[in-house]
Amino acid sequence: MGYREDLDTPALVVHEEILQHNLHRMADYAAAKEIALRPHFKTHKTAAVAVMQKSLGAGGITCAKLGEAEALADAGVYDDFFVANQIVGPLKLKRLVALMDRAKVRVAVDTADVAAGLNAAMADAGKTLDVIIELNTGQDRAGIRPGDEALTLAEVIRAGMPHLRVIGLMTHEGQVNNTAGIEGMTETALAAGHAIIDTAELLREHGFDISVVSVGSTPAAFTTTTLEGVSEMRPGTYVFNDRNYLRFGLSPDDCALRILATVTSRPAPDRAIVDAGSKTLTSDMAMGIPGHGLIVEYPEAVIVRISEEHGVVQLPESAQGLKVGDKVEIIPNHVCPTVNLQDEIYLVRDGEVVETWPVIARGKVR
Repeated sequence: MGYREDLDTPALVVHEEILQHNLHRMADYAAAKEIALRPHFKTHKTAAVAVMQKSLGAGGITCAKLGEAEALADAGVYDDFFVANQIVGPLKLKRLVALMDRAKVRVAVDTADVAAGLNAAMADAGKTLDVIIELNTGQDRAGIRPGDEALTLAEVIRAGMPHLRVIGLMTHEGQVNNTAGIEGMTETALAAGHAIIDTAELLREHGFDISVVSVGSTPAAFTTTTLEGVSEMRPGTYVFNDRNYLRFGLSPDDCALRILATVTSRPAPDRAIVDAGSKTLTSDMAMGIPGHGLIVEYPEAVIVRISEEHGVVQLPESAQGLKVGDKVEIIPNHVCPTVNLQDEIYLVRDGEVVETWPVIARGKVR
């Protein structure tokens, strides 16, 4: 299939050895802890990596949107989905019912209004749906507060929504991404873990059969799961990793996915232009680190600004030998939206392109 150097750019390349290391590390950890691994599909969006995760023990998979689950079901890879989001509106509810005809599905709920819509749709379809109550453990995005508020929601569902079955709780402890390093991340993750475990116990005391206590965050994956009572983990970014997670103890050698880019201009000795801009790198920044990605070959160079199709690189003296036509690899600040901007990913082994993977869930944001 050719070599990495022969690829047109910008292109997403994944280094197979790093990918396999990342996959095995998480799968082995989950198995050792006897915790279910239900990885998040939104990072890689490919059938190929989903198959690898399944072969390493993932019995089900997490999706951010119904469209992702539909793409995987169409690919025939999984038949057990958790849509970790609220399903609202008649169009999505109709799609949810259709997906349930060909797969096992559970979804998140965080308010009685969301639950009521789900219950009505299930009643019309003659089905019963397993739901996971989403807790807000500090991210202040979606989710109901742990403790009594979560219990009240569960009781409302049990009392008046016979087509829904509360089977568990979830948290996305994404607030760890706002911490500066390992110490702050650990403290924040443990607080989230205790909150979900305590809430699960509260619901059990009131007669709920809570079998799923699910945590989800790659930086916190090896922290929240040290607590007794967590039954499931949903990491996503771990398959590739990215620059944003280097402050949590990872190195560039842990980052499997890179953007291959070409130097297209050298307008000044200390400046280069690459053909990767916001439509490739995204505009996301990494906390506390300047620049729009890490150039692997020249880590002291800084991508100081981007436009849609251009990356402007400030070069240290050690990198001023870069020439027009040279290719570099860039570790993105945030890998998930980076993948969503591409049609395909190239798997590289020892510099050779060995597979091309379609990004089957690109743009599946509905």
